[in-house]
Amino acid sequence: MVDTSGEGRVGEFRGVAGPYWSLRPVCGGTEWDAAPAHVRPATPAERLSARTARENARSRGEVA
Repeated sequence: MVDTSGEGRVGEFRGVAGPYWSLRPVCGGTEWDAAPAHVRPATPAERLSARTARENARSRGEVA
């Protein structure tokens, strides 16, 4: 999912928190809440970019 309200962060849908959706960065990290109106499905290119960033971070030892 892409949160279009800010920097266009790509995250995984984690659930509903009141009127918001909880998203978690693909590379791991702190979840954030986004208004459903500002969330859209990620394109294949955005998903690939997020997965590549996660693998790069993992190779540097930044995430497990």
